[in-house]
Amino acid sequence: MYDDLKYWYLRDHKLFKTLSFGDIKQLCIITGFKKAKKGEIIYFSASDVPRIFLLKKGNIKIVAVDEDGNESIKDIIQKGDLFGELGLESDNESNEYAKVLSDDVAICSFLLSDFEDLLLRNPNLALSYTKFVGLKMKRIKNSYSNLISKDAKTRLSLFLKDWAEREGVASGSTIVIENYLTQNDIAQIICTSRQTATQLLNEMESNGLISYNRKEIILKDIYKF
Repeated sequence: MYDDLKYWYLRDHKLFKTLSFGDIKQLCIITGFKKAKKGEIIYFSASDVPRIFLLKKGNIKIVAVDEDGNESIKDIIQKGDLFGELGLESDNESNEYAKVLSDDVAICSFLLSDFEDLLLRNPNLALSYTKFVGLKMKRIKNSYSNLISKDAKTRLSLFLKDWAEREGVASGSTIVIENYLTQNDIAQIICTSRQTATQLLNEMESNGLISYNRKEIILKDIYKF
């Protein structure tokens, strides 16, 4: 059963579109498969067995931990995204982990050594992977740039707009986002306190920009963000 799931998960991912039926069947042999529940931790950067992960269902947050034990959300991983040792080398100096945000997730994973061999055998796949990771790094770089140059209110507005564009369901100018983040999660993403994030969300709701609850966030007019 899992082999069939792995095949369809991999075949449908844009990264592996250049692979033949036989290539993907071989890829299934070296691919791990895992399901996880909300709150479960499924990856540590300090692992002795470095892996690359492909998220097929659900949402995950990557949490960085500094030397003082303070945590901050480095990235939100969504369906189809990659995480883990994306630089194709084990980084023993980083300290981060991945935690499940949604009710359940499905993940495929590859040993770093197996994935490197796969790229060496498939130059077109290696090129696709380079582009895929490059776009991801560009998005993260833009996020950090916004954190440095924008105030908290603007950072929240930009984050909600980006979230809506990536995952929201649109009806005209109104967009509905399934809300799997706590106010503390949002505060960490925009690098502010939970109190400030709560205050800003309440202000947006009072001004008629959003409707906010634990299950969904409605952006009433995306063009105002």
